[in-house]
This record gives sequence, C-alpha cells and structure tokens, in this order.
Amino acid sequence: MKPNKQQRRTKLSRLLMKSFLVLVSTALVVYFMPRRDEFGYKYELNKPWNYGLLIANTKFPVLKNDSVLQKEQLNTKRRFQPYYNFSPAVKDSMMSRLYVHVAQEWQGQGAPLYVDHIAELLDTIYRRGVLSVEDYSRLTGKEKHKHIRVVKGNEATSVPISRVFTLRSAYRYIMTADTAKYSRLVMQQYNINELIHQNLAYDAMKSKTELEGQLQNISSYNGFVQAGQKIIDRGETVTDEIYDILRSYEIDYEKRNIDEAKIPYKFIGQIIFVFINFLLMTIYLSLFRADYFEHMRNVALIYALPVLLCVVAAFMVSHKILNVFMLPCCFVPIVLRIFMDSRTAFMVHCAMVLIISIILASNYEFVILQIAAGMTAIHSLRELSQRSQIVRTSFLVYLTYVLFFTGYSLYHENGIKMDYWMYICFSINCVLLLFTYPMMWMLEKVFGFTSDVTLVELSNVHNPLLQRMTEVAPGTFQHSMQVANLSAEVAGKIGAKAQLVRTGALYHDIGKMERPVFFTENQSGISPHKHLTPLKSAQVIIAHVPNGVALAEKHHIPEDIKRFILTHHGHSKAKYFYITYKNEHPDEEVDESLFTYPGVNPSSKEEAILMMCDAVEAASRSLPEYTEESISQLVDKIIDGQVSEGFFNECSITFKEIAVAKSVLKEKLMTIYHTRISYPELNEESK
Repeated sequence: MKPNKQQRRTKLSRLLMKSFLVLVSTALVVYFMPRRDEFGYKYELNKPWNYGLLIANTKFPVLKNDSVLQKEQLNTKRRFQPYYNFSPAVKDSMMSRLYVHVAQEWQGQGAPLYVDHIAELLDTIYRRGVLSVEDYSRLTGKEKHKHIRVVKGNEATSVPISRVFTLRSAYRYIMTADTAKYSRLVMQQYNINELIHQNLAYDAMKSKTELEGQLQNISSYNGFVQAGQKIIDRGETVTDEIYDILRSYEIDYEKRNIDEAKIPYKFIGQIIFVFINFLLMTIYLSLFRADYFEHMRNVALIYALPVLLCVVAAFMVSHKILNVFMLPCCFVPIVLRIFMDSRTAFMVHCAMVLIISIILASNYEFVILQIAAGMTAIHSLRELSQRSQIVRTSFLVYLTYVLFFTGYSLYHENGIKMDYWMYICFSINCVLLLFTYPMMWMLEKVFGFTSDVTLVELSNVHNPLLQRMTEVAPGTFQHSMQVANLSAEVAGKIGAKAQLVRTGALYHDIGKMERPVFFTENQSGISPHKHLTPLKSAQVIIAHVPNGVALAEKHHIPEDIKRFILTHHGHSKAKYFYITYKNEHPDEEVDESLFTYPGVNPSSKEEAILMMCDAVEAASRSLPEYTEESISQLVDKIIDGQVSEGFFNECSITFKEIAVAKSVLKEKLMTIYHTRISYPELNEESK
C-alpha cells in the first residue's frame, strides 16, 4: 500500500531533522577541534617515556643533534685548505734586485761566491712559497690547518704548511743553510731581509666560497625512519638516539602542519571522520530506535551529551588543560542507560570515544580503555535507585581502567613499569563520575526525563500527595497499591521498566481524591450515584482523569507519570453508566463521547501494562467467588476486550507479551484471593 501524503510529509520531515542533527553535531565538534595541533608529547633525555606506543605515521629523516653537527662543521673547517695565490713575479723582482745590487757594489769586478749561494736559496724559498707571519700564525694557531692550496694559474696544489716559509723562517733558512762555507758574518754583508717578500697571497673570496660549499655538503640527517616503524613505547628510556628521532619527528610534524595550512587536509579529514561517526549513530537509531525521534527530548539528549564531551576534550587538548583521561566519558553511557537503553548507550559511547581519539591524534590506547570502561558502566547500572549505586559503578569503572591499563602496559613493555600519573588521572576521572547523581536532577529538569531515583522518591508512601490519598481516599490508595504490585510483576516478566510502571500505578487514580465518595472502593453505605442520572454519574467518574492531570501539574509530577493518568482508561467508556443509560433510553441515539474518558490510548509497554492491571484488579473485586476458572475467565475477557477495541495498537507490546501478562495476573490474583480455612471453635465440653 502506497503511503499517503501525510505519511510522506512526516517521513520527509524526519529525514530533514536527522540530517540537521548530523550536520549541526558535526559542525559544533569540528569547530572546536584543534587545527594546527602541536606535537603533543613532552620528553627529556634519559627520562622514561610517559605516553603510549608511538609509531611513525610517515617517513621522515632523523636530524643530527646540534653538538654532532657543530663538531662535524668544526672538523670540516679544520680539514679545509685555504686558497693562496702564488705570485712568480716576486721571485723575479727579488732576483733582479740581488743582481742589480751586486753590479752596483762590485762595478764589473767578479762577484763573491755567496751571491750565487743566496740566489740558489732564494729560488728554493720562493718555489716553496712565503707567507706573512700573520697568515702563518692564523693557520697554525686558532684554525689549526695543516695544508693550504697554492693556486698557480688554473691549478691548485695541496701544500703542507710545514713546507711553506714565513718571512722569518725564510731569513733563518738563508742564514743557516750552509754555515760551513758561509758564516753568518759573511752572509750579513748583504741585507737579506730586502730580498725576502711574501709570494703567497690569501684568496679570501675563493676560500670562503669553497668552505661554504663543503659545509653545505655536510648532511644534517642521520638516516630515515620509515612509516609504521616503532619509535618508543611507554616506560622506555629516552636515549640519545631516540631523543634525536623524537626531535626529528617533532620538527617534521610541525613542518607538515605548516604545509597543511595551505591546503586544509586536516580540516577536511576532521569533517569526514566526525560526520561519518554521527551518521552511523543516526542510522542505528533510525533502524533500531526509530521511536526516539518521536520525542525531541530523546533526540536532544542523545546528541547533546556526546557533542558536549567532544567539545570539552577538544578544548582540553587545544589549551593543554590537564589530561583527557581525567574526562569522565562514562557519564554519557550511564545517563543514556538510565534514561533509555543499554544498546543505545553503548553505540553513542563508541561514536564519542572514536571522535575524541582523533582529537588526541589517534591514541588507540584511549579507545581501548574507554570502550572497556563504558561497557562496565552500562552493565553495572541497570536501574539507578540509590546513591550507593553510583559509588559502586564509579569504583568498578576505576577498577576497569586500572586492570586494562596494567594489562596493556605489561603486553607492550614485557614488564611492570608503574605510571603513577595515569593512575592519578583514573582516580580523578572516577571522582568526577560521582557527580553523575546531582547532574541527573539537572538533566531531568532540562530534558524532561524521569530517573529511577525520582521514581523511587515518588513511590515513597510518605510523599505528600500519596499521604493525602491514604487519608481522603483509602480505598483508592489500596487499589493503587495492588495495581502497582501487579504491574511491577508483569513488567519484570516482559522486560519493561518495573519502577516506572509501579510509580505510575500509584498516581494513576489521584484524580479520585477530588470526589472520593463517588468511587465504590471508598464507599461505605449508600452510593451517591443513587441520586444521579447515569449521564451525570458518568461525567463524575470520567472527570477523575482530567482532575488527576491537573493535580499532577499542581504538584509538579513528571510528565512520564502524568502519561499513566491519561492512558490508564484510554478512549474507553464508563461502561456501567453507558449501558444503564442505553437500557433506560432504548429509542434514543446516545452521544458516546459523553461517556468516553478524555484520555489517550497507551503508547508504551508500561502504559499498556497499567491499563490491563487496573481493569483486571478493579473487576476482580466484583467476582462472586474466586476460583481458578473464574479468575482466568475474567482476565481473558477484560484483556481480550482491550485488544479487540484497539487500545494497544499504538504501543510496541506484542501478543506474546500480552499472553505473559495474562499468565502473571492469573497467578497473582489466585495468590491474593486464595481460599482461607475457617478456624474451629471450642465446644462446651472443651470449655
């Protein structure tokens, strides 16, 4: 059958609402997520690594540390051979000066033999090269060079500094070269100093260019780390080698962040990842929890809690506030488990943890611990009815953190390495989790939910409204107590919320307190209906529903409980007075709305259970005798009639669950109205 226009419109509006929720949730989380995050790890040389297993996510070079690089640069400078230009003109000039002096001194007479000796020595020192004293001191002093490069034309030759002369050493060399033949006195006859000049000139430009080239050729890398390669694990010591790798990884990480700033790959990736998580969560809800979308409070809570925790985690990471492991993530599954169901709580928790793990730069250790802790929180807190349950759950979550973290550490480190900081974080996390109890009250007020704690408080017979009922309408109070017990028993058998239906049963007839004497359970003697017409009596009876709603609103009773007041009769009729009126007016067309309760049919299992138990309990009081057959026939007749009239068409209760409810009611009514033995009396003789 094709859906009508209204159904198509409803389906489209639901689709638009879901799309809006996914997009808004994604936008809020991504907006607060860090873009150009920093390296995020703090490390010191010869100190233990305080984080989990670190694996390189990309290939990067390992930079040499500054001391090694400076040492290599210093060695390069010491091995460097400065360039000196060789000048042959100096030798020619000095030799010419020598012979000119001889010609002027001896005027054509034969020159002394020491002149040829001096010329030979000059040829030697100029061939080997002469440096200035300053250049020689600099080369052999601070710079500690052992060779220089002598440039002759287009050719540069490496020459040991030890073979090169200075002006002083050249003078000493000439004066002492052959003292046997030419004594110092003989050599001093000629001023040798005038013949010794520097013929090696420092080429600053070429030396600087060559040195810079050699320094640039020094590699600043010390190998590469491949993508996927382990760098360090928790508890391991940061050695010199690992320190260089971490420093290189940090530099490469920041460099990639700068490059990514030009094209927002990170931003796009965040949008895709967060969007997919919220989309999968929405698909799950659409397939298995579609009824949640019928109430905005459900939708608001389901999406608001994970978004809030993700935003807080992003803020902590961006501003480096404390440690994200202190964040009580289990607060979300606890709240959703109490107000909704365990499967939804787990699915939302998983989506939230995955998003936070991306904020932490894919820390899968966080995912493992939080998933385990979330499962523990969900399983340990089925129904919250006492403060001590939160304390117990918090302790179990702490124990889960400690055991899983210890096991994880042992597996990766092959030994026990206590990380006290992490255990402190777990302790703070679980202390904050204790604030779930007061937060429940706030969530109830904001989203309109009703927790089991509130239900337990409302179920207290000393509650002012119930206390007034015991005084004004004691019969109605006893009836409500009986219905509460029956309803809770049925709910427990079919997996419904027993505490909710018990509390609803206690308040479902509070409207009768306005005119209690008109209801049979409160009458003792003549019924006031004797003086009323069936129509007027019906109006008085059905008025207890709107009167009950008004009374509940006056005393601020939660919406979930008010629903039981509206639905415990549904659209049924006050049949006794309706039939009486029809019998008295057989030819008159009866306006059925005057005898119909102004309520709505049940929309949940709990409301259906209360309708069944209320009708059966009230009718059971009118049985002439209580036998298994009469009780069974009564239960079947009433509940089958409710089913045939379509009272349960709008709720999710199944025929199997209705059959279970019948069985429980029959068993309980037989127990309540069991046959009692009569006690014998003493005869006259015994007296």
